[in-house]
Amino acid sequence: MNEKHFTLKELPISERPYEKFEELGAGALSDAELLAIILRTGSKNIRATSLAYEVLNLHPYYEGLLGICHTSKEELMKIKGIGKVKATQILCIAELSNRLSSRKVHDKVSFHSPQSVADYYMEKMRHLQREEMILILFNGKNNVIKEIQISIGTVNQTVASPRELLVEALRYEAVYMIVLHNHPSGDPTPSKQDLLVTKKIKEAGELVGIYLSDHIIIGDHAYVSMREKKMM
Repeated sequence: MNEKHFTLKELPISERPYEKFEELGAGALSDAELLAIILRTGSKNIRATSLAYEVLNLHPYYEGLLGICHTSKEELMKIKGIGKVKATQILCIAELSNRLSSRKVHDKVSFHSPQSVADYYMEKMRHLQREEMILILFNGKNNVIKEIQISIGTVNQTVASPRELLVEALRYEAVYMIVLHNHPSGDPTPSKQDLLVTKKIKEAGELVGIYLSDHIIIGDHAYVSMREKKMM
């Protein structure tokens, strides 16, 4: 027997987010109603709006749309009615949201300000499930030459060495560099390992004339600049 699908048109008028959108605009819709429009159909005994609520309440720690940013395709597909295509659509929504948030500060970012650098990378890095490290390289005039993702590590540790960073810095003839990495826990407090690695990068860089301007750790709506905190 083919699985029956309930479209939004089959719902009562009061539960039709598309019609509500037409009458009142997107701003009047809840997160679940917006997601229901994108999902379009539910599955047997599950309406699109109910399916949307399940998606938004999937993550045990992060509620609503924020939870989507911390959810994998495999986890989404465990929900009855969410297949590979819908899971992919949902994750693409999350990625678009992250890019839009980052883009808002793009024109205002000043890489001379730790706050501005952290704001620019916050949406890109605060949702990551594993630690990742980004290297930003500058020339002698403090203009950005290159941004490089150096490593993807484990839940609580990046896998990168000072040598890897300096190889890239030398390749692009950089004079200054800023290192960023995230803490998936949301707490940007530097660990002993973070402090040790920063010291090694700084000392190794100075030997070849490439100076570490800052090491910024990204948490959940929080950051730590080691230069601001005088930790380097």
